[in-house]
Amino acid sequence: MSNLLATHSRTRLCGEYSADHIDEQVTVFGWVQSYRDHGGVIFIDLRDRSGIVQLRFEPWVAQGVAHKLADMLRSEWAIGARGKVISRGDNINRKIPTGEVEVLCDELEVFSESPTPPFEVKDDLDTAEAIRLKYRFLDLRRAALSRNFQLRSAVYQQTRSYFADHGFIEIETPILANATPEGARDYLVPARVSPGRFYALPQSPQQFKQLLMMSGMDRYMQICRCFRDEDLRADRQPEFTQLDLELSFTTVDQVRTLLDGYVSGVWREVLGFEVTTPIPSITYDEAMDKYGIDRPDLRFSLPLTDLSDLLRETVTFRIFRGALDAGGIVKALYIPDGKAFSRKDLDKVLPAEAAIYGAKGVAWARVQPQGAWSGPVAKGVDDQLRASLNEALGAQEGGLILFSADKPSVVNAALARLRVVTAERLGLIKPNTWSFVWVTDFPMFEYDENDERFYAMHHPFTSPRWEDMDLLDSDPGAAKAQAYDLVVNGMELGGGSIRIHRSDVQQKVFETLGLAPEEVAEKFGFFIEALRYGTPPHGGIALGLDRLLMLLCGAESLRDVIAFPKTQRATDLLTGAPSDVEPSQLTELSIRSAVDD
Repeated sequence: MSNLLATHSRTRLCGEYSADHIDEQVTVFGWVQSYRDHGGVIFIDLRDRSGIVQLRFEPWVAQGVAHKLADMLRSEWAIGARGKVISRGDNINRKIPTGEVEVLCDELEVFSESPTPPFEVKDDLDTAEAIRLKYRFLDLRRAALSRNFQLRSAVYQQTRSYFADHGFIEIETPILANATPEGARDYLVPARVSPGRFYALPQSPQQFKQLLMMSGMDRYMQICRCFRDEDLRADRQPEFTQLDLELSFTTVDQVRTLLDGYVSGVWREVLGFEVTTPIPSITYDEAMDKYGIDRPDLRFSLPLTDLSDLLRETVTFRIFRGALDAGGIVKALYIPDGKAFSRKDLDKVLPAEAAIYGAKGVAWARVQPQGAWSGPVAKGVDDQLRASLNEALGAQEGGLILFSADKPSVVNAALARLRVVTAERLGLIKPNTWSFVWVTDFPMFEYDENDERFYAMHHPFTSPRWEDMDLLDSDPGAAKAQAYDLVVNGMELGGGSIRIHRSDVQQKVFETLGLAPEEVAEKFGFFIEALRYGTPPHGGIALGLDRLLMLLCGAESLRDVIAFPKTQRATDLLTGAPSDVEPSQLTELSIRSAVDD
């Protein structure tokens, strides 16, 4: 063991020193951030996770032994030092919290040296992300990332405390589990002792948390790891962390009230922002009708207006007529400040944004004096119809109307995107503002015309609304679920539902999804059996903690709040995962690689 570590423990973290500590003898440990020699006096910025403190080495102190060693120090060397806290006098550094003081050192020890790092450990980097991920252990030393993980830890502690205070018990569920239909591919793990068979890494603990309610645990919570083998985006990772909750004998309103208290407490503690509770709600149908998306950003208005009924009988404009005759819809986004958009925006920029979602173009009209229109749509709409459309949209002189005509899924997705683009262009999204909303009453099922079958919109264990039970037989597509999503600033923070607690209803849902009896027996036989033994009504929710932390930290990517993240190709540039394995290991697992064939 080193001499300094053997004789002295750390007095406090580097970023915790202030004028209150002047004249104290202290011991500090950390990494060299920078080295400066000012006329023979050596200054070292010493960094740890808490921040920076300046060390001062004078040649006259302690026969200059520490000073000579300090002259050798370079960036990212791990060192320890001991000395007295002194005032920096008039040379205060107001950029750092410790800027009033420095440590005049008489002892110094180098624990380990470092080669020149591939990038400077500082926040304002322009280094490629691939390099930072390859040297993630260095990247994590940066103050911005270090703060993210300290905040993450604090939120975990607050989370556990809040739910413990509300009667929840924390229970771990299996990582090696069975495959479940959660909407993405499973990561599979071969079972060596059962050749040819596989475990699946859980996409969520859905079945297990429901089984815990059947077991009488009443209120369960877990900060759990989940795994989904899917194409990645900036807000997706193959392994992620969620806050998982389940409650017995509960209702939608009770779950929402519980979560209102949780998120309002977190936002108050971390950001000092008061979330208005109860958090308001809109139905799925309202969200899709007014905003075109089931996770609307309500920090600004700009609602969409469905003009299909107004246009259906009389419109002759070819684009509108064709969409309506094909069973589609026509919707519009009205922008009061239309002058913010140039002709180039209207002809190229906005259509390019809409095309991402399948739209063939964006029709538009500028509102002129007395309600007249200019633009491509103007000649296709007569005066009477134009007046009716202006009234429906609240259109005034200087406004701009963007139209989309196609099947509902394309129209809604395209205009939802244009709504956000418009808000960004007009500066309607104010910084440090938060808008929470619950979206409720989702459809139970989605019908896939290609497969000619229904799929569960959330998952197959979601309960229909009690009043919609009969629709499972007569009109499954019209049935609404007791499902709810919590949305903040246009991002889904989490989702949940009241679950099915009757085996006959669960069987009916499986039938509606087209699952054969033998498939149900193989995959869910244990679950159906458990439902027969006095299952309580229950429900819950899962919140994406990575996404929640990304919002709280103001990070641009999930990778900034995950210690060792994967790239968009699901690879770990630090460790090289996924990696090759020895052929003998594959043989032991009864696996043959198709890549090698």
